[in-house]
Amino acid sequence: METKQRVLIAEDGRAMAKLLELTLERWGYEPLVVGDGAAAWDVLRDPTGPRLAIVDWEMPGMDGPEICQRVRQANAPYVYIILLTAKKQLSDVVAGLQAGADDFVTKPFEDEELRSRLRTGQRILALEAGLAQKVAELEQALGQVNTLEGLIPICMYCKRIRNSDKLWEQVERYLEQ
Repeated sequence: METKQRVLIAEDGRAMAKLLELTLERWGYEPLVVGDGAAAWDVLRDPTGPRLAIVDWEMPGMDGPEICQRVRQANAPYVYIILLTAKKQLSDVVAGLQAGADDFVTKPFEDEELRSRLRTGQRILALEAGLAQKVAELEQALGQVNTLEGLIPICMYCKRIRNSDKLWEQVERYLEQ
């Protein structure tokens, strides 16, 4: 059984929060709704918290851009943040993205647009997880190579071996010792 993607909804408007919650549930997500910025920050700084978030720009306690900045400064797993706002000016979009948001959706939102942006977030999080897995595998492989280099200090091109003094000498001479 596949687990549902958890999504934080940080929205202080009750009607909008409920609409988002019901919409995301209908799409198969597991929404977690909070009504202010401080509560959103508490959820997002938890390493086991949702990795996908829809954050309202204007909320009590802490606004959306400040949440984005804090999340980006934290040493925590990556969170894909969609900033949701009634602001529509290009300068607002730029300010939101510069604050650390990954995407920007204006209110009132279109269902299919939000759904597509959530899917984009899922895709990016999956790529990030895959990359982290590959990095871990490469680090493990490098550790094995370093171990092997320590066990067999032989240069197959010049047919020399590194002795205990870290000097290179002919294999034949090394074996005679």
